[in-house]
Order: sequence, then structure tokens, then C-alpha cells
Amino acid sequence: MAKTRVAVLFGGVSSEHEVSLMSATNVIRSIPKEKYEVICIGITKKGRWLYFPGDVSEIASGAWETNPDCSAAIISPDPIHKGIITIENGETYNKKIDVVFPVLHGRNGEDGRLQGLLELAKLPYVGCGTLSSALCMDKSITKEMFRCYHVPTPAGITVRSEEELILPEDFTYPCMVKTCCGGSSVGVYRVENEDELHVALKEAFTYEDHVIIEKCIIGREFSIAVVEGKALPVIEIAPLTGFYDYKNKYQAGSTIETCPADLPSEVAKRMQQHAEEACAAVSIQSYARVDFMLDTVTMEDYALEVNTLPGMTPTSLMPQEAQALGLSFDDLCEWILAVSLKKYK
Repeated sequence: MAKTRVAVLFGGVSSEHEVSLMSATNVIRSIPKEKYEVICIGITKKGRWLYFPGDVSEIASGAWETNPDCSAAIISPDPIHKGIITIENGETYNKKIDVVFPVLHGRNGEDGRLQGLLELAKLPYVGCGTLSSALCMDKSITKEMFRCYHVPTPAGITVRSEEELILPEDFTYPCMVKTCCGGSSVGVYRVENEDELHVALKEAFTYEDHVIIEKCIIGREFSIAVVEGKALPVIEIAPLTGFYDYKNKYQAGSTIETCPADLPSEVAKRMQQHAEEACAAVSIQSYARVDFMLDTVTMEDYALEVNTLPGMTPTSLMPQEAQALGLSFDDLCEWILAVSLKKYK
């Protein structure tokens, strides 16, 4: 029986390029080779697509870009030769693809643009569709969808760099300042007073021209993956210092993660229900991950955002939730592939 040919896309032009390389290394190593043939396609920080036939160990370090065996690659929409076209020494070669597995984060990777390209090329792909990817990339739009579908989320406003800052009359500190389309907590600041707010806004506007200011929920941080509309076990994220920022996400030993989280069963079930409702509100297909804060005084939970291509690094959350169900990383990758391919049948 012929193996299913999977093109793993990694790298990209966003600030999360290095995170993508780590995730892709894990995914490529874990896709069952007895069922799938993996083709590696890297995207440089400048947006160049390269077919990489080398050792997977070169990906996380970034050495893959300078490997002499790399060749230019493009997506082919041709119905007969659809897949990846590689260009080597002026000659073109077709590598037919059965499914694309994007392991990209941030701009051009999980914002719907790549998904739209793959749909135009009629190439099946893993993960969320164009619409849900675009909705979830912009946190201000995500929060509007949450409110429309009565998913609890922190109160807040969206401000633009060219507009005068007008805060609501009931505004209080502390608050959180977040770029609308950033990822991996890049461009996220906790603010304690007016002076810090202006500094945080100035920093955030170097990333984007529109930014969220929202109520800071004092309490515990959690995350819940949802696969095919069903929530996985709740995982608690407890940074040793500060909040769950870029360093605490990817530096081993910076955060204590507990799965299943130590919560009263009724609270855990309510959060799982809210995770499922959050995904439904933004039309999630296949799988995603929803981040939460739990107010430790009122015990109310608040959905913060939806991640349409959750990280798959050694410290990532979704693999730990799957492990709580008895699934290995290899099992998780195969599950994601199978779930994503269902919509094409």
C-alpha cells in the first residue's frame, strides 16, 4: 500500500520563526514513517520556499537554510501535477503531495493566508480553515466573536496608534496591553499605572498599529486543546516568575505545568465547555487550543484567545494534554493528520 505523502511546512516570516523550527523538528520525527512519507519544505525569514532533503537535526538550529542540497520550491495548483515543484539547477521536478502539514506560527502561517493558498491549489492541509484562521489571528475580532456567542472574556478595548487614547470611565489598573495579531506572548505587557500604560503602548505599536487594552484577571492560567469539538484535559500553567511570556513558554524549567489541572471537577468541566464554545464561535475545524485565566476570588474563568496552530515544541501544552489521555507525541501527530483529512472525504 502506497504511503501518504505529507509536506511539512516550517519557518516563515513571523517573529515566531524559531518556535516553528522547534515544532517542526518534533513533528517530522514523530509522524509514523510506516504510513507516511515526509517531504520537508522550509520558508526563510525573507519568505523564500526551499525543499530540504537533509537531516531533520539541522532544522531546529537553522542550519537547513545553508544546506547545499536545498532547492527552490513552489506550490503547484496544476490538477495533474499538484503538489510541490522543486527547481534544481534550472530543472523542475514534481513532488506530488497528499496533504500539507503546516507547522508555522504567526503572520502568513496561521492567519488564513497560507490556508487560502493551499485551498486555491486544491491541496488538503492539516488544521483550521481560512476563515477561522483569519478570525483567530486578530484577538480583537476573536473577543468580539466570544461576546456574540456569550463566551466569557476579559473586558477591554482596541486602540489604534493614530487615534487619541480614551479610556472607559470604569477603567482600572492593573491591565494587559497586547498586540492584536502577535503570538507566543510577543508584544504582551502587564501594566500597573498610567505611566507604564503609555510605555507599553509605545512598545506594542512598534509591532502593530492596533492594540488591545484589557482587564488583568488576577489568578491562575490554563489552556485547553479542543479536537473535533471535544475538549482535552485542562492544563495549568504556573510561571515561576511573571506571566506566561515568551521566555516562560520556551525556556525549559521556567514554568510548572500540571495536567490534568488541580481544579474542582465542576470548574474544570465548565472551562472545557467554554473552550468548546469558544472554538465553535470562531468556526474551528480539526483542532485548536484555547487559553484561559481563572479569577481565584470569584472562580470565574475567562477565555483569552484561540491558537489555530498550537505549538508542538518539547515544552508545548497540547502534547502534554494528549499525554494525560495516554497518547504519545507520535499518537498525537497521527490523530491530527487523521482528523484533518476527514473533511476531505
